Amino acid sequence: MYTDRNLTCGDCGVTFVFTAGEQEFYAAKGFSSDPRRCPDCRRARKNDRDSGGYGRSGGGAREMHEVVCDACGQNTQVPFRPRGDRPVYCSDCFRSQSPGRR
Repeated sequence: MYTDRNLTCGDCGVTFVFTAGEQEFYAAKGFSSDPRRCPDCRRARKNDRDSGGYGRSGGGAREMHEVVCDACGQNTQVPFRPRGDRPVYCSDCFRSQSPGRR
């Protein structure tokens, strides 16, 4: 049904084999297009994404902002830039202000 095919990586330009087994897997998952990247470039992209290289998907270092908690007055850090139109709480006060968050 499927046969190995040679594809060209859209990132590095190297030719790679899209095996019959991979094609069967793609079909089973409902993917309708061939992979655009070779396995090395896919792995590199995943590593970049997982280390925070593309957005926040992988848990890279977050930029923290110094603030004073509006409830207790304690200095703390938050992972967002406060806009000034809403109160900002330290983690302890936030938990006590938010029902269902424990």
